[in-house]
Amino acid sequence: MQAKECRNDQQPLMPFIENLGVEELTRRQSAADVAIRNLGITFTVYSEGENIDRAWPFDIIPRCIDAKEWEKLERGLVQRAYALNAFIDDLYNDRKIIQDKRFPEEVLAESVNFLPALVGVRPKYGVWAHLCGSDLLRDRDGTMYVLEDNLRVPSGVSYMLENRMLTKRVFPELFRDHTIRPVDDYPCQLYELLASLTPRPGDKANVVVLTPGIYNSAYFEHAYLAQQMGVPLVESRDLMVGEDDQVFMKTIHGLERVDVIYRRIDDQFIDPLVFRPDSTLGVSGIINAWRQGKVALANAPGTGVADDKVVYSYMPDIIQYYLAEEPIIPNVPTWRCHIPQERQHVLANLDKLVVKPANESGGYGMLMGLHATPAERTTFAARIRANPRNYIGQQTLTPSTAPTLVGNRLEPRHMDLRPFILSGRKSYVTPGGLTRVALRRGSYVVNSSQGGGSKDTWILDERRS
Repeated sequence: MQAKECRNDQQPLMPFIENLGVEELTRRQSAADVAIRNLGITFTVYSEGENIDRAWPFDIIPRCIDAKEWEKLERGLVQRAYALNAFIDDLYNDRKIIQDKRFPEEVLAESVNFLPALVGVRPKYGVWAHLCGSDLLRDRDGTMYVLEDNLRVPSGVSYMLENRMLTKRVFPELFRDHTIRPVDDYPCQLYELLASLTPRPGDKANVVVLTPGIYNSAYFEHAYLAQQMGVPLVESRDLMVGEDDQVFMKTIHGLERVDVIYRRIDDQFIDPLVFRPDSTLGVSGIINAWRQGKVALANAPGTGVADDKVVYSYMPDIIQYYLAEEPIIPNVPTWRCHIPQERQHVLANLDKLVVKPANESGGYGMLMGLHATPAERTTFAARIRANPRNYIGQQTLTPSTAPTLVGNRLEPRHMDLRPFILSGRKSYVTPGGLTRVALRRGSYVVNSSQGGGSKDTWILDERRS
């Protein structure tokens, strides 16, 4: 792959890459791979009932985005996060959007992630999704679309930070010659957000990260973020709720009150007194403590109601309803299977569309119509007819590509982008985010659990050079 085949925003990097030569690039890739192993940067794949730790797949060639384009995307992501939070807060309280018939009540009624036990709660600042990872994808025409919004416990930010650290090691000269927006302050931004949620303003907030434990696929990230923020990493057995509904951490010095919990446990497992009674991962009484305002939870339980691909299809209407604005970043053209006319379109075009279930993640449970067999399409048609609320169909996009080191040559590989948005008293968007790349030629599958890799993402501000 040569420089002339790359997009304009990749051009500032290509002369250096080409002059370096493949042999030197391969040597630097090997150095990055060694660093990943030595630093223990891993992710976990669940396969056949086993947890398999694998070294983080990282391609050293960065993906570049022009600063001017990024500034528009940044505004669009903040707009989207604001609208999502207004929507969630409305659903758990006044439901004006339903009363005004701008969002169908039957979609909410069949939501598996709406939690009736939380109706009436108003978290601080009216924010439920303090952290959001929205997946973006650039089509062949250059338009950047929002592919989906991840609101429950979005993962990947630690790998974004590690990718930047690795790139600094292998290409230090590029950081001297270009103005690349930093991402390193993310842990500080996250800590500042979490501390601002404390129910005891004026006192130093006691923040903890709550993890399901070492067998969780994102445990590396839980431990990494706790370390970077300088706060304790705890499991459910380390916490307890007192008679006054205050939450305490058990330490060798006695009980310490906890103000803010960055929880990385799914809603259904966080409190056995309210949700799944068989959960051993959660803390009994923590939901009541949160409702009483004795502790803050980030993200707030119940945010999953908007982490639903059917809700995603209504985002242009949701943005218009709460902000009276047009979406800055468009959705992928989407058809909703619970609407008869749109369902017929999906069923008639299964060989052309991407069909997704409403609440799966990680690329699981979906149909890529272009690559599916007739038997697979027949199976999906039956699933759609049996449960139309659970499916959407989307136009198949052709994801843009970036040069990727494959063996001893550069080849184009498809990719997407997951920026991370923090919402609270103010908003913050990571400059860039986690670029996920399909490592197999022609593949659109970028998920690391299914063989995808990653790249550092550079927002290049050449005007400041």
